[in-house]
Amino acid sequence: MKGRAELMEVSSERFHKEESRIRDAYAKRKTSSRYSRFNPAYLFMVQEREQRFLALLARYGCVSLDSKRILEVGCGSGDLLRDLIKWGARPKNIVGIELLCERIAEAVELCPKAMSIHRGNAARLPFSEDSFDIVVQSTVFSSILDSGMKQEMASEMCRVLKPEGLILWYDFRINNPRNPDVKGVKRREIYALFPNCAVSLQRITLAPPIVRRVAARSWLLCYVLSKFPWLCSHYIGVIRKTSSPKSATIQD
Repeated sequence: MKGRAELMEVSSERFHKEESRIRDAYAKRKTSSRYSRFNPAYLFMVQEREQRFLALLARYGCVSLDSKRILEVGCGSGDLLRDLIKWGARPKNIVGIELLCERIAEAVELCPKAMSIHRGNAARLPFSEDSFDIVVQSTVFSSILDSGMKQEMASEMCRVLKPEGLILWYDFRINNPRNPDVKGVKRREIYALFPNCAVSLQRITLAPPIVRRVAARSWLLCYVLSKFPWLCSHYIGVIRKTSSPKSATIQD
């Protein structure tokens, strides 16, 4: 059998290859107005996500965020980090970790100085156990194709989460046939990633090809269509630690 040190070395080498693939994939993406809040389709999607996140926080007793320590894995340029401040979180209690250097530089420039932003792979979090009340991930897991890295990241998120804490999840549930660098995370895979957790998921986000066609013409039609679960491309939900393995609830 391989020793722990040897297994760690193999794992690190595999993670390095996946990190390189992710960097290359994002390098190929051009700056696009698709991800501007002046784009009606993107605005509809991010506002719906915000409303659902706030509803979930309220449901689980997290209306007051001023004393909560919050971590976002894969924080990008800090868009969601800044939203957390709007929701009542204190910058000094917010931490982000991101793999891509150019995104870290943008986040550091745009976010308050009291906020802590780290460069690194979230599969190896540099934080102690039970450090955070809330851990957030938004479209990070679907950008990772290596199953081992996803499992390590999920384990690390649970490790740094306080016993009564929440993981907020938002990610693609389906594949994008035009983008081989993204793979949807099915609900069974989410169960497997978090085996000793209670998982509650809902479908959300009108599929991007639909919302891009409709949003500029009718916001109301986007809202109506988004109520049909089979037209939604993402899962949003809460993951909590539990002593009972594979405890899960699905709301489709």
